[in-house]
Amino acid sequence: MKAIPTSGVGSRKVLITGVGKGLGRALALELASRGHAIIGCSRSQDNLNSLQSQLSSSNHLFLNADVKSNDSIQEMARHVMEEKAVPDIIVNNAGTINKNNKIWEVGAEEFEEVMDTNVKGTANVLRHFIPLMIANKQQGIIVNMSSGWGRSGAALVAPYCASKWAIEGLSRSVAKEVPEGMAVVALNPGVINTDMLASCFGSSASLYQTPQAWALKAATIILNLTPADNGASLTV
Repeated sequence: MKAIPTSGVGSRKVLITGVGKGLGRALALELASRGHAIIGCSRSQDNLNSLQSQLSSSNHLFLNADVKSNDSIQEMARHVMEEKAVPDIIVNNAGTINKNNKIWEVGAEEFEEVMDTNVKGTANVLRHFIPLMIANKQQGIIVNMSSGWGRSGAALVAPYCASKWAIEGLSRSVAKEVPEGMAVVALNPGVINTDMLASCFGSSASLYQTPQAWALKAATIILNLTPADNGASLTV
């Protein structure tokens, strides 16, 4: 993979985790169509390959990485730095949800999977990429994907709600730690027809907007974020 060239006027490098499917993929395609360079990671090489095939430009960097693994994200950060592709914007999108169940019926492994992906995964990216952004003129926007269930509760998805409440607190706290010129925000994407929604809502998930329709609005919101938004909890 060739190094991502220096961004042109108005063009930015955007790192998106969980870029292989769902919201991450839709957002990557939308941002790429607007001329921005995508740095994407996914656990599925097949998903990365199919995404790359949808993009006419080669000015993107797709890496097989697992946000749950600190070592995997550390290696990704090293690769990104070597390619001179330090992101201007990070979207911590990778996430998962538990099967609908009361908390006492959710197994320990499943609970840990939700927490490791949604909370530890986000923390791993922050740990390894914030220092790169600070070194890169102390600039950068970090978007941590939250949820309406990160600001309220819902039966049968307690692990997911807990993880997204954690994202809200994590985002507000890290916002107080980054230097002036950077911003960390929690972004509730709203209700979108994804595999995750279908796991909760069943067939009624199809009544909600598609990831592609969502990405049109989300891309504009994300690109317009500034250091003045630091610490905000926003909604698409």
